[in-house]
Amino acid sequence: MRLKLVVFDVDGTLVDSQGDILTSMARAFEQVGVPVPTRESVLGIVGLSLPQAMAKLVPDLPPDTQAALVEAYKHAYAALRAEGVPPVLYPGIADLLARLAQQDELLLGVATGKSRRGLTALLNALDLPHFVTTQVADDHPSKPHPSMLMTALAETGVEAADAVMIGDTTYDMDMARAAGMASIGVSWGYHPKTALSGASVIVDTATQLEEAITMALGGIT
Repeated sequence: MRLKLVVFDVDGTLVDSQGDILTSMARAFEQVGVPVPTRESVLGIVGLSLPQAMAKLVPDLPPDTQAALVEAYKHAYAALRAEGVPPVLYPGIADLLARLAQQDELLLGVATGKSRRGLTALLNALDLPHFVTTQVADDHPSKPHPSMLMTALAETGVEAADAVMIGDTTYDMDMARAAGMASIGVSWGYHPKTALSGASVIVDTATQLEEAITMALGGIT
């Protein structure tokens, strides 16, 4: 049996986490005593690993201040989880993942700018045990470097031609291209459709996403 791999971004693709991200950013910047960036600026860096995200948000601040913001954000985000604020999957995603996981030749993975701790907490909260390979910011260069996808392919033994990356940002599309993989952009995330020009196809609903996955992988049974 020829195995195929579907790799998902998390924030903005599977999970509608913009409220948590914006709140955590605001708390972090206030704690460090730095003006809070605009909503558009914050959502524009979703998908990058935290150090790269902060460097892009506040490039004029010294490295030690950027590092302090990174740590403050981590603590703020963890505090939200401790407060019991539940993560929310986008419409249709839970059913889509369940259907995909039932297909024997199809493997599911994650490539995210989240930390290992953050991803584990999220998957546990959502009861999502479907992923056989999970690539996080702790272990790789930030997107769009292809390291996450190359490792996912190596761990699963799947060829790039039999894999597809799904995400909501240009970083996801550029990462997939660098890894030699097809990509599917979702329009419900944090980057506008115009930023997803590198995607093989862009979809608007979970139903369209399922159809696009089937087409990208040459048909799955």
